[in-house]
Amino acid sequence: MKPLGWWLRHLHELLESSMGQALDAESLTRRHWQVLNTITLGARTPEEVDAAMAPFVTGEGSMAPKVADLRARGWVGDDGALTTEGRAGHARVEARVQEFRAKAVEGIGDDDYRTTIRTLERCAANLEAA
Repeated sequence: MKPLGWWLRHLHELLESSMGQALDAESLTRRHWQVLNTITLGARTPEEVDAAMAPFVTGEGSMAPKVADLRARGWVGDDGALTTEGRAGHARVEARVQEFRAKAVEGIGDDDYRTTIRTLERCAANLEAA
């Protein structure tokens, strides 16, 4: 049996590449999606986006270029909110992301999923406490 670290790394790579394929139709990356979703949830400036995404993008730097990309395609207005086109784009991408997430957990029952999440949370807590 392969160790936990191997499976985590392998799954991470599969999640990244599979999500990339799901977003290709809109010419977006996973980070674009996360920025888009963060704006949908209320962030209005690149600094607010950076603050909200900090736990997910440690070491990647500011997400300001992704915000600028979304602004250039007309999805984010001057006020930092999504435009009508941006809301439509978000809805399209969100549908693809939901399909991707469903595929990732296909065949895994709710109890098994919850047990997996609790196990990973416990592993993280063990290492954070060390």
